[in-house]
Amino acid sequence: MKTLYFDCGMGAAGDMLMASLYEICPDKEKFLKTMNEMGLPGLSIEAEPSVKCGITGTHMKVMIHGEEEESEDVDLQGHDHEHHHEHNHEDSQHSHAHDHHHDHEDPHHDHSHESHHHAHEMAESAAEETIHEHTHDHGHTHHHHASMAGISHIIEHLYLPEEVKNDIVAVYRLIAEAESHVHGKTVEEIHFHEVGTADAIADIAGVCLLMHMIAPQKVIASPIHVGSGNVHCAHGILPVPAPATAFILKGLPIYSGVIKGELCTPTGAALLKHFVTEFKEMPVMRTAAIGYGMGKKDFERANCVRVLLGETEENGSEVTELSCNLDDMTPEALGFVQEILFAAGALEVYTIPIGMKKSRPGTLLTCMCRCNDKEKMVSLIFKHTTTLGIRESISRRYTLTRTMKEHETPYGVVREKVSEGYGVCRGKLEYEDLAKIARENGMSLEEVKGLVENE
Repeated sequence: MKTLYFDCGMGAAGDMLMASLYEICPDKEKFLKTMNEMGLPGLSIEAEPSVKCGITGTHMKVMIHGEEEESEDVDLQGHDHEHHHEHNHEDSQHSHAHDHHHDHEDPHHDHSHESHHHAHEMAESAAEETIHEHTHDHGHTHHHHASMAGISHIIEHLYLPEEVKNDIVAVYRLIAEAESHVHGKTVEEIHFHEVGTADAIADIAGVCLLMHMIAPQKVIASPIHVGSGNVHCAHGILPVPAPATAFILKGLPIYSGVIKGELCTPTGAALLKHFVTEFKEMPVMRTAAIGYGMGKKDFERANCVRVLLGETEENGSEVTELSCNLDDMTPEALGFVQEILFAAGALEVYTIPIGMKKSRPGTLLTCMCRCNDKEKMVSLIFKHTTTLGIRESISRRYTLTRTMKEHETPYGVVREKVSEGYGVCRGKLEYEDLAKIARENGMSLEEVKGLVENE
């Protein structure tokens, strides 16, 4: 089974996770091109060599309008908080605090296909609109605030695969839920401070896109080193891990150590919680690739996240299936529930018509999720359905490795999802790509498929 293992002996931050995955990415050039053209205004991402304790790895240089992101951790505030949150913490566990104001437009890329150009233009416009909408002038600095709805609006218009955009939204929601708990506000009231700006979106999007491109069947991580001591912020002195990070890490194995400072950021914690299915020591695996994602600051230990890609025994992975019977919800309400669960990271959500007591017709709602996401999904099902009870069962899941392949046609690019494993290899062309070309050129779906087959 194609397995990823994250070694979090020096914690985790968004840029370090992205850099480690970049080192094992099957198509580095395509990744950088996709990131730099996904539609965030002024974004530029570069991969540069970095050496820590004699080990060579990669540092991801994220720049917005030519300025590299600073090295303070992310902060989210309730809408009435306008102060800056400063973490005493190593550079790589960055925060996304920038004192520059995004007051100019990003030059558009020259895309070969009009559809790509239009999508890129829409994404930039949405991002500019949302970021500027929540920009406040505080003396000599400019702080950007964006709600969860505003972040979702930006992500919706990015030129990225739908699966990747769903992952980005789910990661942001984990952070928003943590801040909601810490600040005693609803998720709707929480406003992202700096983590809502383009550089932070880039970090989260980069990890989600790389996970999509590498397409592991199983993701494992070591227990997470969170650091020790305190962090200084505008609220005062707080213990490590910071409250939001600690909330995200609930239920996961974490530990402290002799290194002073915050090693695991809210963004790093949320990314691990979303993608990792098991937290344990490295299993027996035949390693094929190793990546090192470096931070900026130097410690007595190599400041990096290490990721190993290899093969483990194909014995399936455990997933949780949550189900409930419903007989008093409209089809529209059931559809809304499915959207909510998918956005939160559900692996699968489906309904089955059933007959209930007194011959009433009903619906069986089933949500399949990672075991670590069980409590979140239970809460969402109770919140968005009328059920009074939920059943749980643990299943083993066997999956094929999924990768995306692109086909060039005279009318644009058609993507193909290729699935491999267990001696099987098959592909399926993306319907949306086929339908778009068919609509724009007065063709049938079969004619467009023919273009791909004859390329």
